[in-house]
Amino acid sequence: MIDISALRALVAVEQHGSVVAASDVIGFSPSAVSQQIKKLEKQTGVTVLERSGRGVLLTERGLALAGYGRRILGELEELQATLLADPEKPSGLLRVVAFSTACRGLVGPMLGRIAAGESTLKVSVLAEDPREAVQRVTSGEAELAVVHNWNSVPLVIPENLTLEDLCLDQADVLLNSTHPLAARTAVEPQDLLDETWVSTPAGAICNEALLQIFAGLGRVPDIRVYDPDFSTHVAMVEQDVTIALVPRLGRPALPANVVAVPVVNPPQQRAVGIVYRKTMTASPNIRHTVRLLREVAEQQELRLQG
Repeated sequence: MIDISALRALVAVEQHGSVVAASDVIGFSPSAVSQQIKKLEKQTGVTVLERSGRGVLLTERGLALAGYGRRILGELEELQATLLADPEKPSGLLRVVAFSTACRGLVGPMLGRIAAGESTLKVSVLAEDPREAVQRVTSGEAELAVVHNWNSVPLVIPENLTLEDLCLDQADVLLNSTHPLAARTAVEPQDLLDETWVSTPAGAICNEALLQIFAGLGRVPDIRVYDPDFSTHVAMVEQDVTIALVPRLGRPALPANVVAVPVVNPPQQRAVGIVYRKTMTASPNIRHTVRLLREVAEQQELRLQG
């Protein structure tokens, strides 16, 4: 009989590309993962891994077995999340990954509602960009992610995941109140061509959204400061050394000398959604958390849309 732990080890190696990476995800040592793989090979009579330089590759039969393994583990997860769970009592641990401003604007208030209720559900939270969050849910490192999808930078959602829309977030250009554009009710991309910017790091989705604003104009923004924290962006604008593109979700109250002006043609918007594995659709933990996130998002909606 095939051992489930050994099958899980093989699937982790396939998903993460190495024994070491798989060990980090499933909480085993690399030697323990190797032992699980050897156990699987003994149980099946099939060689599933082969050496490739300093790493390993799945054999043809190993790939086939990993495919079966993903389906078996998915069905087992669905069984545990639905038939074996009390639909009226969310409980246990739910691992959530969310982008930073969603942690402040959505996940934080959601945790407050859980603490104030009768549920015994425990939630752990990790702040990461949407691409990394999607990968963690896909691989089983988390159960739920809160992600964003800019109108100019689409987010790819794998087939084994479900995406539920949550709310629409608007981004504004932040300007020092002494800036010539600060009195405007809206600005267009061509109005911002010669400005100096602060941005999230290169490669981050919000950085790519900023670059896309100018893509049709044949220019790139003059970015002088890179920092992942939007609070730093606000501080730079307050000092009148840069301007910034900052979403409204999770944004703190702005200093008196910082003005938020919407961008139009096109508007800078991002769709905020919830991602989880399809096998977890009926999970009491997922349904309870999604409901609470929707309640929080509804309270935020007027402010986000302005």
